[in-house]
Amino acid sequence: MLHFRRFSDASVSEKLLDTMFLLTIGFGYLFALANIYMTHQGYDGEEGLSVKDVIISYHGKESQSRLATAINGPMEVNLPNLAAKKTILDWLEHGASKAEFEAKIHPIMKENCVMCHSAASGISGIPHFDDYEHVLPLTKTDTGASIPTLIKISHIHLLGIAFMLFLVGRIFILCEINVMLKRFIMIAPFIFLILDISSWYITKIFPSFAYLVIASGALVGITFAFQLAVSLYQMWFYHPKKSVE
Repeated sequence: MLHFRRFSDASVSEKLLDTMFLLTIGFGYLFALANIYMTHQGYDGEEGLSVKDVIISYHGKESQSRLATAINGPMEVNLPNLAAKKTILDWLEHGASKAEFEAKIHPIMKENCVMCHSAASGISGIPHFDDYEHVLPLTKTDTGASIPTLIKISHIHLLGIAFMLFLVGRIFILCEINVMLKRFIMIAPFIFLILDISSWYITKIFPSFAYLVIASGALVGITFAFQLAVSLYQMWFYHPKKSVE
């Protein structure tokens, strides 16, 4: 009779190793969700993460510049007060002139932004606020995340998260549950991950697909959490029924 390896066959040492890995990955995923919230919320000018925030992140907002999107969203916390934010927004609304930039805007950026947004910081992939010429492109209409930026984020997510899902799946495969359910739960996060990242690009063209971004991302989390919870439970608390001869 065929025997497939299950948690009941694992040693305490193996269970401890698997448990610490799952707990660490679980906490890491929670921090990833917090990062998504912090970097996407507020784009619509209101607190909290909404569908509008997702649309602005990927599709942009025709009535708003990239700089306004940033300081209405995650970059607002870097400004000293609401008065500084209003000064920048008023400057954008009045045409973003160089004279006003030198007189009012550059001092704010020099004090609060240039430590990161400059060539000297060594941080790649972010705009520089050293001078008017570097800031000027950010005063144009916000078209959302650029294709190069999406490609950069996509390959990091696909390679990193797929590897994580594979390792968690290798542990989850030791669970004793309905085999069809197990197979679905193992492959589902990969499918939803691909769907999630694909929907970023679609949302850039069709903003209504922001709902698909949210739904597919949520389903990745749900199926991932199911694997963690069931694996931890069966490792330590589940005792399979012994067959009666």
